[in-house]
Amino acid sequence: MEIYKTNEDQSDQLVWRTEVVKNNLNPSWEPFRLSLHSLCSCDVHRPLKFLVYDYDSSGKHDFIGEFTSTFQEMQEGTANPGQEMQWDCINPKYRDKKKNYKSSGTVVLAQCTVEKVHTFLDYIMGGCQISFTVAIDFTASNGDPRSSQSLHCLSPRQPNHYLQALRAVGGICQDYDSDKRFPAFGFGARIPPNFEVSHDFAINFDPENPECEEISGVIASYRRCLPQIQLYGPTNVAPIINRVAEPAQREQSTGQATKYSVLLVLTDGVVSDMAETRTAIVRASRLPMSIIIVGVGNADFSDMRLLDGDDGPLRCPRGVPAARDIVQFVPFRDFKDAAPSALAKCVLAEVPRQVVEYYASQGISPGAPRPCTLATTPSPSP
Repeated sequence: MEIYKTNEDQSDQLVWRTEVVKNNLNPSWEPFRLSLHSLCSCDVHRPLKFLVYDYDSSGKHDFIGEFTSTFQEMQEGTANPGQEMQWDCINPKYRDKKKNYKSSGTVVLAQCTVEKVHTFLDYIMGGCQISFTVAIDFTASNGDPRSSQSLHCLSPRQPNHYLQALRAVGGICQDYDSDKRFPAFGFGARIPPNFEVSHDFAINFDPENPECEEISGVIASYRRCLPQIQLYGPTNVAPIINRVAEPAQREQSTGQATKYSVLLVLTDGVVSDMAETRTAIVRASRLPMSIIIVGVGNADFSDMRLLDGDDGPLRCPRGVPAARDIVQFVPFRDFKDAAPSALAKCVLAEVPRQVVEYYASQGISPGAPRPCTLATTPSPSP
């Protein structure tokens, strides 16, 4: 069955085509969802045309019949429990040629409901805060920072790729973060005073308060941190994912859309703890949390693409699938010659959908929109 809406110029536009039910003269099609805009341009009185065909593998499907309706009619006709709508499916050719022709069958609509679908903006306007955490790869594979070939080289002439990615992505991220304070961590380095390897140390060296003021503060802490640490390894990502998952777990228990966590990972290569990282991501997929991974340098990022889940649901080693896709991987090298906004747009493309997807899956609606307040200057007294 195909559904068409009638446009302003009286042309017909296809808006939905059902699946094919083979070898069945009494088919039942699967329920489906359509936006009201797609179905009828938000005009509940706009004519809709329904065409029914008998499937043919050659593509020359046999036309069975048609009928017309409106969304208003369908909604009213199924408003009460157990109430159904029925239409005679008419083939005009048979109707005009056959005297006793009544119809080519009956089409029954069992249910038609309207669901409110909240948008990312609804949640933001309702007070949901996006909390960004930055994690930077300080493993030895980045190269000695004193070398001009190092990905961590602090050259006065050209910001390194880590700094470029931080500025491009962080500059956009901070517009969504109300307090503009970013917890910033490093992983894979030996840190003072004992120079033990850490995979989730605060780059400002204040474990009690790892937050930095705006992205400029993250960059300043990164510059101060780099000469004080020893790049080492391995590239373990699971610890920082689990660390950000802790506040997300507490947020989940509130049952409200108040804070959504986004972890921004900047890394140069292959993950060493892949099994633990997959487990951490699968666990985080059930929390109000997303992970953005920016690949820096020219390494083989095959493992990162696996974590992205675009080729199918990510599974932990025990086979448990992720509840939803929360990882977005972007190789920085694809954007070296592009404007910073191009990288930021690609990196953040999936976050709004992931925010809406999480809260919708939990049945959590956005809070009431917060009123806008205008700053006013009182008039001087006479």
